[in-house]
Amino acid sequence: MRIGLAYLRGSVPAFEDFGFLPTDLVKENGLVNGERAHRVLDGIIIPGGSIVESGSLSEDLGSEIRKMAAEGKFVLGICSGFQALAERTDIGRKSPCPIYREGLGLLNVSFHPMISNDRVEALVTGESFLTSGLTGERVTGFHCHTYGEIRGDAPEIMRSIIRRADYRDRRLEVTSGVCSDDGNVAGTMVHGALDENPALVENILEFLGAGEDARERIMEKNRELRKTLRSEIGVGTGINVEERGSETRNTPPAIMIASTGSDAGKTFIVTGLAGALRKRGLRVGVMKVGPDVRDIVPALYLIKEPMEEHSSIRIGHLGWMDLEDALESVRGRYDIILIEGVMSILTGLLNETVPYSGAEIALAAGIPVIMVAGCSRGGVESAAVDLEAHISVLERLGVEVPHAILNRVYDMDIFERASGGRYLSLPRVRMSMRGGTPEVEIKLEDFCMRAMEAVEENLDVDLLISEAAEPEFRGYTDLEEIMRRFRKN
Repeated sequence: MRIGLAYLRGSVPAFEDFGFLPTDLVKENGLVNGERAHRVLDGIIIPGGSIVESGSLSEDLGSEIRKMAAEGKFVLGICSGFQALAERTDIGRKSPCPIYREGLGLLNVSFHPMISNDRVEALVTGESFLTSGLTGERVTGFHCHTYGEIRGDAPEIMRSIIRRADYRDRRLEVTSGVCSDDGNVAGTMVHGALDENPALVENILEFLGAGEDARERIMEKNRELRKTLRSEIGVGTGINVEERGSETRNTPPAIMIASTGSDAGKTFIVTGLAGALRKRGLRVGVMKVGPDVRDIVPALYLIKEPMEEHSSIRIGHLGWMDLEDALESVRGRYDIILIEGVMSILTGLLNETVPYSGAEIALAAGIPVIMVAGCSRGGVESAAVDLEAHISVLERLGVEVPHAILNRVYDMDIFERASGGRYLSLPRVRMSMRGGTPEVEIKLEDFCMRAMEAVEENLDVDLLISEAAEPEFRGYTDLEEIMRRFRKN
């Protein structure tokens, strides 16, 4: 028995393990090792990512998926893969009018903007090949989407309970899974559903009629597939990972990439660094301070690492895992950890809730910080002043800042005069007007490859990571002491 995994630009085929079910990669041409997918596969899984925004679901692959659905084989879409099976998706979140991308129309729903990044429980509400016999049960996983409001009359099979949507705290129960009338085509917004809920995997195997021998062959082929996946940077780039002996440490060194404010380029730099390091054969862990794990999806796309519970470090009530537990979770798994900050590293520092800022996270575990300031809004001069001020406060707090970067530098002469040799620089990289950030229509392949190229061509990667240090959780500094250090001359 053979189960396909769509391997497309903008997809995240290693974001999760999909219950260790996939046995074959299906490319954009709709072929599996030169044969048409519908002729050799018993089912197909379409992963998340930016498939809809990237427009990477070709007519050839779409035709194969439709044929599989018509033949009664199972078709499962997850997040963006779900959107690809729908009628259409409005990706115009920051547009005054809808911007629609058409899907395959196999599921009678449309998608509309709604951000959700929760760990979730989902109630099974209907029958399909995926949920057979589970109605009334709860499954777990996580949301990671920008376009998550589902409208339409397809039979519902899941409803997620979320605590936060569109950056606001509000408890909602939302449709998160539907199926076709025949029940052999299904979509869910719940990432990790197959990995965290064995009953869903068992339903798929029973739908296929897989006996013990077939299950063993599936597992064996899946091991080979995952090895193949991890051997390439990104999807279809032809950039291979350099094989090297394992250097994975019990407690991997970590470094935080933080900034003077939002839109400074943290995600771009983390993505580029992660790709450059993975290209050298290092096992790279990527984590985000706070709940918006969409920001680290580009890095995970390049390095083929899954989204884990430790991927989101909790600050206040926001995020998935407390820092101490997250550091324990990554022990022995990676060669280096890159941590992306949230907003300004000082945002939330004086909030009564501790921790509520990136600075407190860095301080609590002795994590060195690379500071970033963007030059797009106030120019190079203003960005240099912002860096100087932030670094001064961080040093008073006791946070180590070995390096700082001025990003989107448009004039090197001005940069030299403003930095006085203190800072590193990244030039302005031209991106399409839309599609340049995880917030709006990101096109993963374009964003990620430009990020890796920019970092490799303009920054000394060895220098940046040389200051990474083994984190050791030593507790949070109380608010009174933080305020004293913050005000210190």
